[in-house]
Amino acid sequence: MKKIIFTCIVIICLCKNVQGISTSARSAILLDQDSGRILYAENINSKQSVASISKIMTAYLSVTSGKLKETVTIGEEIDGAYGSAVYIKKGEKLTLEDLTYALMLRSGNDASLSIAKEVGGTVENFIEMMNKKAKAIGMKNTIFENPNGLDNNSDGNISTAYDMALLTSKAMQNKEYRKIVGTKKYTLKTNKNNYIWHNKHRLLNSYKYATGGKTGFTEKARRTLVTTGSKDNLNLVVVTLNDGNDFEDHKELLEYGFENYKNYLILKEGIFEVLEDSYYKDYYLYVKKDFTYPLTENEKNSIVLNIQMEKKRKFKRDSKVGEVIISLNEKEIGRENIYIKDLKKKTGLWDKIKEWFHDK
Repeated sequence: MKKIIFTCIVIICLCKNVQGISTSARSAILLDQDSGRILYAENINSKQSVASISKIMTAYLSVTSGKLKETVTIGEEIDGAYGSAVYIKKGEKLTLEDLTYALMLRSGNDASLSIAKEVGGTVENFIEMMNKKAKAIGMKNTIFENPNGLDNNSDGNISTAYDMALLTSKAMQNKEYRKIVGTKKYTLKTNKNNYIWHNKHRLLNSYKYATGGKTGFTEKARRTLVTTGSKDNLNLVVVTLNDGNDFEDHKELLEYGFENYKNYLILKEGIFEVLEDSYYKDYYLYVKKDFTYPLTENEKNSIVLNIQMEKKRKFKRDSKVGEVIISLNEKEIGRENIYIKDLKKKTGLWDKIKEWFHDK
């Protein structure tokens, strides 16, 4: 097998920095949910207690458990709850979905314990699930000690702005999670009570591009906040830790992202032509998915596509025959495989005549 390499360069230019911005946070990040590109960073790997934004992991495990519609009978697990609560009672019957709304809209610590018991069997097992999932997602600086973020009697849940942005981006891929965190008001009648829960995240009501997130506060962690926002096919997440001006900072960071970046389609799913390639010239080549990336106006002309083809003697339909490596200013930002499809149909004189009459 011989590898032949082609490089396609799409105009390289010098790029100017976008306008500066700052926050009041100890740690802050603005991240593109889809590509993972960091658009703003301030102490993003600093480990600290993160308070109730920990509940993003609890909610994510809940919505992916396959049990959302199952009825949960509240038990003794809520005896260990303190702090913010929705005041569910022993013997009360709610669905796991109801409890997840209580968790994310009202930050119910009692709801977190009932979710943990239902999904994990025990709260202890659920905490193990949280840490296992964190590791799988790539949260390298995170340790969960409980399903709610309380830290009065311990160090609490330790994480970073980057890890929480990574988790949020993963959770936002789930349709049920997106629906829950984007809900402004939830009403519920149970066998013991009637509830009306309004979302504590005030940007959902005051900022039109906000799509969800989670608030948090403890004396040790201070104010922590996660916000997601979408505009013109650009999906962003902001995380701040220990920020006394968090809502304003989040709005400014989202506006900074929307004003300075646009989501560009760099590769389109479907037929992919490699003009310099003569080895596979009789076959259709294709890529399986779009590749998009957020770029500034200046950066959009700084993308380099490095196309590497494998010269295979034997190959089957839909087998990989190469890859496209995408770079921005000499830094790789992604890669996509190139696959082989069908043999191109030869067009003879009679075929051309039929096409001419068909067009008429």
